[in-house]
Amino acid sequence: MWWVAESLVGGPVRSRARWHSRRFLRHVQDCHHAQSTALKRLLALSAGSRFHRDHGLSRNTTLSEFRRRVPVTSYDDVAPYIEALKQGDGSALCGDRNPLRMFALSSGTTGDAKFIPVTRQFVADYRRGWSIWGINTFDDHPRLHGLKILQLTSDFDQFRTPGGTPCGNISGLAQSMQSRVLKFKYILPQAILSITDPVARYYTILRLAVAVRDVGLLVTANPSTLVHLAREMDEQSESLLRDIHNGTLSDTFPVRAHLRQALGPLISRPNPSRAKELGRHLERRGRLSPQDVWPELTVIGVWTGGSAGAYLPAVRQAYGDVAIRDHGLSASEGRMTIPFEDHTASGVLDVCSHFFEFIPEDQIDSPSPDTLLAHELDIDQNYYILLTTASGLCRYDIHDVVRCTGHRGTTPVLEFLHKGAHFSSITGEKVTESQVVNAVRTVTEQLSLQLSHYTFAPQWGNPPFYQLLVEEHEFANPAEAKQLATMIDQELQHLNCEYADKRSTGRLDQLRPHLLPRGTWQMVIDRKQSQLGGSIEQYKHPCLKPDLNFAASLVDTPPQSITRAG
Repeated sequence: MWWVAESLVGGPVRSRARWHSRRFLRHVQDCHHAQSTALKRLLALSAGSRFHRDHGLSRNTTLSEFRRRVPVTSYDDVAPYIEALKQGDGSALCGDRNPLRMFALSSGTTGDAKFIPVTRQFVADYRRGWSIWGINTFDDHPRLHGLKILQLTSDFDQFRTPGGTPCGNISGLAQSMQSRVLKFKYILPQAILSITDPVARYYTILRLAVAVRDVGLLVTANPSTLVHLAREMDEQSESLLRDIHNGTLSDTFPVRAHLRQALGPLISRPNPSRAKELGRHLERRGRLSPQDVWPELTVIGVWTGGSAGAYLPAVRQAYGDVAIRDHGLSASEGRMTIPFEDHTASGVLDVCSHFFEFIPEDQIDSPSPDTLLAHELDIDQNYYILLTTASGLCRYDIHDVVRCTGHRGTTPVLEFLHKGAHFSSITGEKVTESQVVNAVRTVTEQLSLQLSHYTFAPQWGNPPFYQLLVEEHEFANPAEAKQLATMIDQELQHLNCEYADKRSTGRLDQLRPHLLPRGTWQMVIDRKQSQLGGSIEQYKHPCLKPDLNFAASLVDTPPQSITRAG
């Protein structure tokens, strides 16, 4: 039994995680020294790579030389080296001492998928960060030690490059590398990652997870995934109860035969008592809700910063009053922060894994902006992050805007605000996605209204204006939508003085609601996930889309064209 194995071996696993945590907290006391050590380690790790040779770098390069020889880089700058990596030339970017393990796919905000290299040392740093997050979360919530974990990830080996390197999601790789002891804690097996149809995959996840009562920790990247999971649970409730009762997996969903066989031991045992228990909840509420299905749920680990915060009211409504702990600012390029508290998007900068530089937000368009080190950040100021990582990226602009909310020791505590690309400025108003999210959250709370998905988008006119794109079924009548838009417009003026100025001078007209047919956002999600690099868990709905043609693009492909299995 899993609890016997955990009691015998789990103790040493937890002890090592606590050792990593204590070591990290010692390092954050002297941020400058920790970052100097990190840069030396990373330069030595990738020494001899073609990128390093081309830029005159060596293991002995000083900080000032590093900054002088390597400009701030974008994906386009490193793309030729990554193309060589894809063909099997491991020395192009990473160095001989740091073998490539996979490419993490990032669909980004525009354009084709980005292939982000993931090396052996990068994975070790990534797993250490998760270990620190995990042990502190478990120790802050001791009940978790005796409960199961439901974690939603994506496959790390979706396809291979010409050089034979797996491409997919790094969280899937980390899951595949878990010790056998820890795997007993997790509900979902590795095989489920190979189900490519998103509807079938969600159903199979629910079929396995709903049958388990003692789920204590639920972890995924984006809260929109949790909202969707709750909706699918309700819509498929009768089928789920029938499958749990009979020990089956509905053949309505396209799950290949070999995967059904692999999942058989977890599914084939009938469980009529659990089905009966769930049936009582369904009869009492008229729907199947996560807070009834998983009454032991204690913590949800999910992004809460930036636009992700817009989904938290819906998450709480579906999952109940549980602790929510942001699992840190992370991306395919690297983990940047480690939160140590619940109910905050702020986390301590991971000064031991990467080398960080920061550009003040108001200088990002300057030809020679100030570039600050981590210990030089000021509280309540916003910055763009530059990353130097164990995967060979140097001074890489990830386009994330963060705010320094405090310090732990001399290390900054950061909160993610928005992607740098997620701002709009038709007439100089410089509206950011975080401002939009905050305005909508404030007004919907005042009106006791809940929106599933929404997007702000500019519309050209005389004068131009912004539209609030929402599906029509969210409102009882058009007047309610108009009231919402009016109040959000007023709140946005309060949050953004430039927007208020443009509104008061008539250069921008008032925000207007634009009601969309039911199913429009599902069309957008399906389209995004069908692209190379798209994944269910990492889809981020854009709360601000700085595209004058965005609303028109939604009309071009009517929602009725969507087909969904089941």
